[in-house]
Amino acid sequence: MPFSNYAQMTPNPDFFHRSTMIQNLQNWLETRWVAPSYGGLVLAGIALCFFGAATNTMAGWLYVISGIIGALLFLAALLPARSLKQLQVRRLPIAPVSAGDRLTIELHIDNPTAKPKTLLQARDLLPYVLGKPAQASLELIPPRHRHRWTYDYPTQQRGVYRWEEVQLRTATPLGLFWCRRSHNFPAKAVVYPTVLPLARCPLVDTIGQEESQQVASDRFYQAATEGITRTLRPYRYGDPTRLIHWRSSARLGEFQVRELEIVTSGQDLIVCLDTATLWESDRFEEAVIAAASLYFYASRCQVNVKLWTAGTGLLQGNRVVLETLAATQVEEDIRAKDLPSLPLIWLTPHPDRCNALPPGSRWCLFPNASEGSRARNSPFAGLVIERDRSLESQLQQPPR
Repeated sequence: MPFSNYAQMTPNPDFFHRSTMIQNLQNWLETRWVAPSYGGLVLAGIALCFFGAATNTMAGWLYVISGIIGALLFLAALLPARSLKQLQVRRLPIAPVSAGDRLTIELHIDNPTAKPKTLLQARDLLPYVLGKPAQASLELIPPRHRHRWTYDYPTQQRGVYRWEEVQLRTATPLGLFWCRRSHNFPAKAVVYPTVLPLARCPLVDTIGQEESQQVASDRFYQAATEGITRTLRPYRYGDPTRLIHWRSSARLGEFQVRELEIVTSGQDLIVCLDTATLWESDRFEEAVIAAASLYFYASRCQVNVKLWTAGTGLLQGNRVVLETLAATQVEEDIRAKDLPSLPLIWLTPHPDRCNALPPGSRWCLFPNASEGSRARNSPFAGLVIERDRSLESQLQQPPR
């Protein structure tokens, strides 16, 4: 391609600069007073043409036409701001959701005046990390009535999202000038991490067995040989024959083995997420999901479980834990310097950080691309979470 043709196809920086300046001027006028629409600019140009012709010809009817158009433009510029002046906006609290679900956001736009409000645009300025702003067109708000604007917004990733600005915009009644006014109402949307429905988790079931004695109840011994029956699964080579459930095996035509639940008495467990170190973003998201899943699995198993992060220390309670995991980030400021002395499950990307743990602990390694795939010289059992395999299935495997 000739250089001259290439130069003609290259965008002109001055053009984009001028476009940005015009857009900034438009926004400044629209938010502080009114900004002319394309039709308003055309009509203003026609009025100037009539006024120029009247000045040259001294024809009175040309002055009249230009004066009428000028008066129309004046009214069209005055009425939009008056239409938005007394409108009131209120935002309702947003219920937390899990990642992948849809946020339900509700706003109330009140018209306390005795006149109807027509042809409005409402815009909720969501944070850019959550998505594009939500918009709605309102044809009519009757006098002393409230319009309820409810919309659903999809979520992709956990987090705590905050924003506050709601904009109302109108060009009523003639559409010649736009006016926009902002209302600031703080909003907080909490998107929890996904909690995997683990049917079993040996990483939790076997923790602390080296130091703590399992205590069984009367129902424990009545329900099974070694533990409470949690579920049935197909027989695998090496399973003890005493765990075969003969009635189900006869009905299904193949051996079914009982999965036993370990019942503990007064056992404490801490799920520790290593947030003080550097993670790869995708691995950290997996670790957050794993931490939430392990916490709720242990809670269902009647274990006194807590969550620990470097930025918060020990936490307990479903809602508190979920909000903490929704907001946590890598390389947090260290507030809790020392690990708890109880048995814990240590989630980290670095193999070398799996060595100095309290007795009876387990580890769950999410190695970065530059790290090794195993915990070197660790005296504790654990899991290495691989990238290309299902996290749910890996958490249900016995520790190695």
